[in-house]
Parts: sequence; C-alpha cells; structure tokens
Amino acid sequence: MTPQEIEALFTREEGGFLFARWGRPIAPIVFGVEEATLSVLKGAFEAVAALSGHKLAETDPELGGNCMVFFFRDWSELLEVPGLDGLLPDLALLVPRLQAGGANQYRAFRFDAEGAIKAAFVFLKMDAALARLPAEELALAQVVQVFLLWSERAFRDRSPLAKAGGHIILRPEIAGLIRAAYDPVLPAVARDPSQALRLFARMEPGS
Repeated sequence: MTPQEIEALFTREEGGFLFARWGRPIAPIVFGVEEATLSVLKGAFEAVAALSGHKLAETDPELGGNCMVFFFRDWSELLEVPGLDGLLPDLALLVPRLQAGGANQYRAFRFDAEGAIKAAFVFLKMDAALARLPAEELALAQVVQVFLLWSERAFRDRSPLAKAGGHIILRPEIAGLIRAAYDPVLPAVARDPSQALRLFARMEPGS
C-alpha cells in the first residue's frame, strides 16, 4: 500500500483529509440479533481490538454503550426506537433519505472536543444482499469500518476483507494500516495529508 493509497482512504467525498481513531475504550452494544450472531459480533470486536491494541469496555462512563449496532428489516423501525432521536437529532430527515436511496447500511460518528471518535452508530437493514452474507463476514466488515473514520469511498469498490484457507480475514494491508493507526506516538486526529506518510512509515513491509 502506497502513501497515496492510504491518503485516499481518509479523504472525504467533499474533499479534504480527515483521520480519526477512537479516543476512549469502545463499549459495543448490539440490538436486534439472536445470541449466536451476538457472539460473532463480539468476536469481531475482540479480534480487531487485539490487532489495533485498542481497548474494549463493558460500558462507557459518559454514554453507557458508545458503539451501537442496530439490525432491522425496515428503516422506519428506527423512528420507533425510544431515545434514538436524541442521539441522532436528524433521524427524522435521515430515514426518508436512506429509504429513497435504497441503502442497506449507514454509519454515524460522534467526536470529542479534540476530534477523536467517542461514539459510533451502525445501522444495518437486513435486505436480501446482507442476509446472504455469512455472519462472520458481515460482522468483521462492520467492525473494521467503525474502528477508524474511513472515507465514505474507502470500501465502496473493494471490501476490506479477503478469504484465506476457507476463512474470512482482513486484507493484510488493511490490518497493517489499522495497527499503524493506533500507534500511541501518532495523534488520534489529523487533518493534514502528511499523516498518510506517518502511517505508511509504521506499516510492516508487505502490508
């Protein structure tokens, strides 16, 4: 992976570079799934946390659960979730937009005063396309996409995952980038594209 490819992964659609990682332990909470799927998601969070060196927590002292994952059948169900409009004030406008666009997933982030991630919300409308995915693949792909503030286009044309020996794994270059991104020497937030060079320098050869 070149510095230019890394830079593209954090360049916003409207232009401008923005890198952010979590500034606090991640306390995930999942809604709308059975126990078996819940354990798969937990395993995905634990795997990426181990890779990055970032901590997980049972609860966040400010927010309780600070990484909320919602599974549902129709976007309109979100309007019925108590208190969700308080966490996402634009929910009433967002739902019709996602319905009109035929979206099956959406992620939203909240940031602390320095700009590091302090909360994430993942919404998965389980249409036919998502329902066909193995639980392990769906879980790992979603967890990877909340560990950093990736560009909206980062994985539009290519998944962060690969298959190896019949197992779903992170692409080696994405795994290497996540590991580098959580190097404590690097800032948790960066708006200068030179951050891509610093990330590149910390990636292992071959990543």
